[in-house]
Amino acid sequence: MTDPRGRFAETETTAAGTPRAGAGWGWILAYGVVSLVLGVMAFASPFSATYAATLVIGAFLIAAGIVSIVSGFAGKGHEGRGYAIGFGLVSLVIGLIMAFEPATGAISLTLLIAVWLGVRGALEIGLGARFRRGKGLMIALGVVNIVLAVIVLATLPWLTLPGYVLGISFFFGGVTSVASALAHKKGAPAFSV
Repeated sequence: MTDPRGRFAETETTAAGTPRAGAGWGWILAYGVVSLVLGVMAFASPFSATYAATLVIGAFLIAAGIVSIVSGFAGKGHEGRGYAIGFGLVSLVIGLIMAFEPATGAISLTLLIAVWLGVRGALEIGLGARFRRGKGLMIALGVVNIVLAVIVLATLPWLTLPGYVLGISFFFGGVTSVASALAHKKGAPAFSV
């Protein structure tokens, strides 16, 4: 179906109260296009992608650590107070290492990426096996992500590898989302099982 008003967040429903086919296809397409662009950028500059991911995660851990420490000291009488302070200190130290020793952080990030890719791939294969439409593409995406996880673990010391892996994963995820959005725009259920 077409969207004559051009709204991305179409939320109209059918008489039964379920979202109409094609509703929200623009958001799925936008996600796919952004994912494609990020994938190409990460693959074109893998060291920068690895470095940026390390810094972003480091900043997140620093912020989480500070908030956890403050909440631990402010939560007088709370049974989780020691945990909050301890968790905050660990998060803060790891975040600072990732921010100020990005090579060490990149190796840790490489391990996390391998786990993320493996779990994501397994979930995509499981979900793809249940699809009626787009089954092959989703299963292929899952297989690609599991193969990438194995490659990451086999070549751990390369600091550009996480950038390449992120680029490939984002690119193929974008292709899958764009294909789903275009089918959904024509009336097929989005990511239907």
